[in-house]
Amino acid sequence: MGIPPPPWEACSRASLLFSRKVFPEIHAEVQLKNYGKFLEEYTSQLRRIEDALDDSVGDVWDFNLDPIALKLLPYEQSSLLELINTENKVLNKVITVYAALCCEIKKLKYEAETKFYNGLLFYGEGATDSSMVEGDSQIQMGRFISFLQELSCFVTRCYEVVMNVIHQLAVLYTSNKNAPKIIETSGVHFQTMYEHLGELLTVLLTLDEIVDNHATLKDHWTMYKRLLKSVHHNPSKFGIQEDKLKPFEKLLLKLEGQLLDGMIFQACIEQQFDSLNGGVAVSKNSTFAEEFAHSIRTIFANVEAKLGEPSEIDQRDKYVGICGLFVLHFQIFRTVDKKFYKSLLDIGKKVPAITLTANIIWFADNFLIQKMPAAAKLLDRRSHHAIKTQRENFLQQKAQLLTKEMQSYYVFVSSWMTKMESILSKEQRMDKFAEDLSNRCNVFIQGFLYAYSLSTIIKTTMNLYMSMQKPMTKTSVKALCRLVELLKAIEHTFYRRSMVVADSVTHITQHLQHQALNSISIAKKRVISDKKYSEQRLDVLSALVLAENTLNGPSTKQRRLIVSLALSVGTQMKTFKDEELLPLQVVMKKLDLISELKERVQTQCDCSFLYWHRAVFPIYLDDVYENAVDASRLQYMFSALRDCVPAMMHSRHLESCEVLLECYDKEIMEVLNEHLLDKLCKEIEKDLRLSVHTHLKLDDRNPYRVGMKDLAHFFSLNPIRFFNRFIDIKVYVTHYLDKTFYNLTTVALHDWATYSEMRNLATQRYGLIMTEAHLPSQTLEQIFIERTSNNKHLNTINIRHIANSIRTHGTGIMNTTVNFTYQFLRKKFYIFSQFMYDEHIKSRLIKDIRFFREVKDQNDHKYPFERAEKFNRGIRKLGITPDGQSYLDQFRQLISQIGNAMGYVRMIRSGGLHCCSSAIRFVPDLEDIVNFEELVKEEGLSEETQKAARQLDSVLTDLTRNSAEGTEYFKMLVDVFAPEFRSPKNMHLRNFYIIVPPLTLNFVEHSISCKEKLNKKNKGGAAFTDDGFAMGVAYILKLLNQYQEFDSLHWFQSVREKYVKEIRAVAKQQNVQSTSQDEKLLQTMNLTHKRLEVCLQEFELLYFSLSSARIFFRADKTAAEENQEKKEREEESVKTSNGDLSTAAHADPVVK
Repeated sequence: MGIPPPPWEACSRASLLFSRKVFPEIHAEVQLKNYGKFLEEYTSQLRRIEDALDDSVGDVWDFNLDPIALKLLPYEQSSLLELINTENKVLNKVITVYAALCCEIKKLKYEAETKFYNGLLFYGEGATDSSMVEGDSQIQMGRFISFLQELSCFVTRCYEVVMNVIHQLAVLYTSNKNAPKIIETSGVHFQTMYEHLGELLTVLLTLDEIVDNHATLKDHWTMYKRLLKSVHHNPSKFGIQEDKLKPFEKLLLKLEGQLLDGMIFQACIEQQFDSLNGGVAVSKNSTFAEEFAHSIRTIFANVEAKLGEPSEIDQRDKYVGICGLFVLHFQIFRTVDKKFYKSLLDIGKKVPAITLTANIIWFADNFLIQKMPAAAKLLDRRSHHAIKTQRENFLQQKAQLLTKEMQSYYVFVSSWMTKMESILSKEQRMDKFAEDLSNRCNVFIQGFLYAYSLSTIIKTTMNLYMSMQKPMTKTSVKALCRLVELLKAIEHTFYRRSMVVADSVTHITQHLQHQALNSISIAKKRVISDKKYSEQRLDVLSALVLAENTLNGPSTKQRRLIVSLALSVGTQMKTFKDEELLPLQVVMKKLDLISELKERVQTQCDCSFLYWHRAVFPIYLDDVYENAVDASRLQYMFSALRDCVPAMMHSRHLESCEVLLECYDKEIMEVLNEHLLDKLCKEIEKDLRLSVHTHLKLDDRNPYRVGMKDLAHFFSLNPIRFFNRFIDIKVYVTHYLDKTFYNLTTVALHDWATYSEMRNLATQRYGLIMTEAHLPSQTLEQIFIERTSNNKHLNTINIRHIANSIRTHGTGIMNTTVNFTYQFLRKKFYIFSQFMYDEHIKSRLIKDIRFFREVKDQNDHKYPFERAEKFNRGIRKLGITPDGQSYLDQFRQLISQIGNAMGYVRMIRSGGLHCCSSAIRFVPDLEDIVNFEELVKEEGLSEETQKAARQLDSVLTDLTRNSAEGTEYFKMLVDVFAPEFRSPKNMHLRNFYIIVPPLTLNFVEHSISCKEKLNKKNKGGAAFTDDGFAMGVAYILKLLNQYQEFDSLHWFQSVREKYVKEIRAVAKQQNVQSTSQDEKLLQTMNLTHKRLEVCLQEFELLYFSLSSARIFFRADKTAAEENQEKKEREEESVKTSNGDLSTAAHADPVVK
């Protein structure tokens, strides 16, 4: 009888046979090809790392991977006092004051845009209504109070700056004839001052709009005030001192009045601008009123000309500032220019709405009507209604033209990107350097203008739809998302060429400064040539000198501001001719743009507003999935979605801004998985299945009739960066398919070939590198086969037979079988001991042990193959049985019988576990089984029912224990014989390990002989398997604790080397003899070669079987580990009764 090999052995056999016999060349070729591919990839990866660490910075930068960015914005290290330094002290003071105020306004604006807008906007985000518990709203508001305090201080500071600006201008443009004139202002218009003042007023009205549109903030504020009332009634309960409560309530009232009632802007313009105690007069200052009105009209004229045009840069923002200035002018001087008021409202036809920040949209008509109700009466209702109708018409027209507009911009931006790459790739020629710089400057500005136009279209359209609560069509959503991609493409193009752009920007600014200096120099000469002296002419000359000096340096914000203020004074008295002034203004505008190019492009391409419109993301992903050819555009959209991260860092209502970031990250990833990745995985799996099962009658898959979607484009994408991770679509789909195929193969092992074919197809069609499942191709079961039979069939017995027998006869048969096996083993071990004690055998074994100790150093610690052969031949001289068997053959059979007995015990245990698991499968939870007897007693049922419940509990306990553990019969059969085998009186058994090499030789010869008989007519003694021998050897080595001694022989290594050497020698002879044409000799050599290969294969199979068998006895442990385990077991074990198996081997055990 033989035991079949365990699964891993079968796999080893299969792979060995396959690789050795079937396709050795192909297998080697595939491995070589894979290794070559790996080396190529690794080399290119090393090259990329080397390039990244190289001293020279590459021309092309990667927006997603670069850890360092280049900042071009020049930083001014000189103070305003150092920069504004002419001999005209009065002019110095005027320019210094105005420059300082403008710088202050810019700082306040930056702080508002980065910190306060975002803090207010993101309040309440990061927690859905379902996830919020009672009290969360109040906690969030409690955290937010400190932010509101900071905002209150900021607003107060803005009021002070507005007041100071008005006073400084009013003092300069005074109508008081008695007051001394600081400088002559008849032709001087500080337009820059009014533009900056407009920017600050825009900040205040933006804060109003954010608060006004923030329902969550107001709701939470109301809840917080209610909570405060509860605390006020019972302060001790909340651990708060009453004297601290009142100041806090006053603070809240102040914050509410100042910030939350929509009066931030109103409170600013309603300030008392006229100084008391005879200070600065403002409201009665007619000169200042005229100058104020003139400046507003001048700015408006410039804005109106550019508004809605392709060359628009920042006119919309200025228009908001003009409206703020107009309301401020009305509030101070109480006069309204009806014509100008109408002109302001007429802009609504061109620009129906303006985005202030994020999703906050602003309507000029609403603002002017609300802030100037008296002026609103000047227009009839029809005019106001016409503006609202115009807004709705604009949205309808925009929806219709959006796709066409998108296509136009697609062409424009693509053309610009090509031009950008072309012009930056060329080397600059020294003979046409100025022309080249001018071209580059124009291309850069054109890119910025496209970015501004795209940003305006996207923000206005999306926010108008949201504000007017009108649904967007899918076509509009897709078109807007395409525009977002174009916007990010512009930003990426500038970034990719950061190095060349940086180099060009420096040269362009110098070139523009040179042009401006030339214009100023001509004007300065003209002033100097006029010999008439006047203070006004002196001011003009001083202003031109100041502008000239300031332009001779880096193009910083402060220097450009000073130049702008200086030219406000320097352009009076017709210093410049009309044809000179306009080019100078164009040059200064270009200088402004180019000096802040990177920052301005970044601002226009900032898509943080998408956070408030993220509902479009699922529709966008569906569109990307349907149009897989354009899959690469995903990079741009994720870049846009990432833009809101810096803004989120300013949220203050949660424990940490990380909570908000995680929430956003999770939301986007869920949408991505649902609308793209999961759909992609399912579609790829479906395609692979249908392709593999083409033999079945399935739906029509002809691409000419049903169309074709090439999803392979998704797998050529670079990993997409999002937050602190990279989303690799190829890896995601590969992992999904690997996981699915593995799980389904484990469920139905017979489908392994189908899934293997699908893996290959995934590699060929989609380039996915799949992982082999390494699962067996079929279920393996332990089977005992009848050795010989007179019938045509051999009887078998397997685990299911045993399980059915146990189910029929009960678990008692298991103990009986093991007891019988124990008795059988005792008899066999008696014969084993006699053989090992025989003088002929013992003396030979002792001689072999001594020989190995002497020669092991010369033989590389390997037992010589020739010595084992000599032992085998020597045993035959002792005599053979009538049927031709030597003593060693009989000893081998004895060991096989012992091994088969152990294999039978293992099959009994497996059958028992199989039976128990089948019986207990209806118990829902093995860890939590209720006690039925207690339940029955609680219900007060009859005695018979209680007895039945007790019986059920007992059965369930036994089944649970048996299914979870099973009895370790191998361990018991080792423990019962090991002490006797290792005792000093059985010293002769310790020579066993040295007889294993000749035994294996004998087994291999026998095995080959049995397999050859299968092909003969007389099949007496034929067999195709005998795993009992390996099991027997492993068991006896374990009993004698000799696996280390056997391993020290390195026997199988010695055998492998011997056969490989002989096979090579024969192959070499074959090559030599192939030329001699001696066919008989060649046939003999071929037979020899084949015989050697068969012997080596049989030894390999025996090695695998023995290695597998040793695992059953945990023979892979070291002696130290086993001693430790034995020591622990002795400490924990409890003395058992004399009838147990753990007693001495001499007694017949009774297994319990």
